[in-house]
Amino acid sequence: MKNYFQPEIETMPVEELKALQSERLVEQVKYVYEHVKFYRDKMDAAGVKPEDIKGIEDLYKLPFIEKDDLRDQYPYGLLGVPLSNCVRIQSTSGTTGRRVVAFYTQNDIDIWEECCARAIVAAGGTKDDVVHVCYGYGLFTGGPGLNGGSHKVGCLTLPMSSGNTERQLQFMEDLGSTIICCTPSYAANLGETIKAKGLKDKIKLKAGIFGAEPWTEEMRHNIENTLGIKAYDIYGLTEISGPGVSYECEAQAGMHIAEDHFVPEIINPKTGEVLPEGEVGELVFSCITKKAFPLLRYRTRDLCYLTREACPCGRTHIRMHKPMGRSDDMMVVKGVNVWPSQIEAVLLNQGYDANYQIVVDRVGNNDTIEVQVEMTPEMAASDVPVADREKKVVAGLKSMLGIKVDVKVIEPMTITRSEGKAVRVVDKRNLYR
Repeated sequence: MKNYFQPEIETMPVEELKALQSERLVEQVKYVYEHVKFYRDKMDAAGVKPEDIKGIEDLYKLPFIEKDDLRDQYPYGLLGVPLSNCVRIQSTSGTTGRRVVAFYTQNDIDIWEECCARAIVAAGGTKDDVVHVCYGYGLFTGGPGLNGGSHKVGCLTLPMSSGNTERQLQFMEDLGSTIICCTPSYAANLGETIKAKGLKDKIKLKAGIFGAEPWTEEMRHNIENTLGIKAYDIYGLTEISGPGVSYECEAQAGMHIAEDHFVPEIINPKTGEVLPEGEVGELVFSCITKKAFPLLRYRTRDLCYLTREACPCGRTHIRMHKPMGRSDDMMVVKGVNVWPSQIEAVLLNQGYDANYQIVVDRVGNNDTIEVQVEMTPEMAASDVPVADREKKVVAGLKSMLGIKVDVKVIEPMTITRSEGKAVRVVDKRNLYR
């Protein structure tokens, strides 16, 4: 029997789904034009009127929205309802500039939590499960989203938040947590600690829902083996609604986008041209049901591709491939495009855990790149010289990237552990900008 939270929606025939999207898009465009001055001005400048949008086939006519627009309109410039109709805000960290504050009506929250509930059920969750949420709470969307989704499913919900690993493990053991929700880097941290303490036989986890940071297939397999679970990907953005915009099913072959609420596009990040299904480009989302903070054609900067090939799970909603990087955080080192995920893949394929850091710097006019990676306890106890390990990693990275990368293989537990998003890249070149 297939696991669905809202089967009538999740398995809706594609043509009916597209008709629903078109109906909601037309209504949303008219709504934002009438209620949000920013959109009205933007559309007027582009020469587009609401009546020009007759369905999703006309989506390309609308102007793009970018993160700088959201920062410039802080805090109320994109508000689509009276403030008295809003019941909550969520916010980005603001580490790269002014914060982005997203507002929610109660109906917006209900929709968001339903999407998270779909993700939990797609991971095998039922009302009999104990969902252990150790994403951050507060302004971060991870904790509140999965917490609400767990309630919708009827699970016993443990709102643990991030950090305090000893307490996490105690509750995991005492209350029999079966599904864990956190960042993949923290899942790796927990797996490492469980192994070190000999607790694996006392932990009842069967599945994990991981997101909020990039992770590779190699890291997925590592987490699954360490924790003895099935690891599911989930995707979301604070600006759009948070986790639950898309999520994996049992097929683990891409994340189903909640198309009844979000219309995805893939564009050429340089030209803005809409690309056909299957081509890699920048992911763009239009929110067609959210009212408090409605975004149309929002550029996520995440690079991936879409596929509507039939999924074994029976869901008809389009799938997005795991993001391969970002159009705005790719490192250019020595004239070569470098993605942290490429480096992680080499390390994990050589048997290292996901405890590493990439340090990029500039000496004179030359870029330098160094990868620091911890040995596993088994590696540290072996007779293989560290120098030999370093040479092997250097060779693997040279084969993957085409450039020489300096490598330091260091003792276990040397790199500071993450209880939230892991700091994978330290780019010291930013100091000179």
